[in-house]
Amino acid sequence: MVDLTDLLADLADESESLDALVRPLPAADWSRPTPAPGWSIAHQVAHLAWTDHVALLAATDATAFFASVTSAPDPARLVDDGAEEFLAPPAELLTRWRAGRTALAAALADIPAGEKVPWYGTRMSAASMATARIMETWAHGEDVADALGVRRPATDRLRHVAHLGVRTLGHGFAAHGRAVPTAPVRVELAAPHGGTWAWGPADAADRITGPARDFCLLVTQRSHRTDLALTATGPVADEWLDVAQAFAGPPGAGRPPLAAPAAGPVAPADTPDGSGVPA
Repeated sequence: MVDLTDLLADLADESESLDALVRPLPAADWSRPTPAPGWSIAHQVAHLAWTDHVALLAATDATAFFASVTSAPDPARLVDDGAEEFLAPPAELLTRWRAGRTALAAALADIPAGEKVPWYGTRMSAASMATARIMETWAHGEDVADALGVRRPATDRLRHVAHLGVRTLGHGFAAHGRAVPTAPVRVELAAPHGGTWAWGPADAADRITGPARDFCLLVTQRSHRTDLALTATGPVADEWLDVAQAFAGPPGAGRPPLAAPAAGPVAPADTPDGSGVPA
């Protein structure tokens, strides 16, 4: 089990990685479109700031959190409306995001061990919330990096994203209306700095292998499986690559393959979070 203090340190580092990417940008660049339709770089950061805000409510004031859910004019637009609400000029947006993520980390550190806080359709421990925030910060950071045409170096913080991806195997199947498999799956991923990260029984017939970054891109629906160096052995593992999602909510549309079929245009098939509910 990962220590909460270590998780919060990794969350701070993941946030700083994205912060360092966007803070030198001229104001005009914040309007650049990202792979999420209708979302600019500013929307991506505003979304993170908004989600930190509602996570802080969940951690400190459950009544206010539930009120924010029930008072939403259109639940289907909760994520988009939240991003729009938190949009601001770049300097103001950065200040808001930094303050919010700092306050959230402090609140999560104060949650007693074993206590869970409300979230969308579930309840989460402080460690699970921190892990989800790492996953989402990294995933939206990838959207920003794509918009800027840069590739960020993979770090060992991806282990948290991969771990969440493995733990949500059943959710991915259920969200797509498919029976949750009972057969175990072995996942073996090449870590960014050497070695292997592994989950599941070593003798499982169903297996997924490949680079950790590719698996994380898959489970956050930032890349199509055909564009990733992942190998699935066995029917359950193969089907999982089609339905994997590490975020909460209904199934995301995912991203189309980079080599789109010639029969017609393929629209970017991704909502900002890959779902209507924040991860």
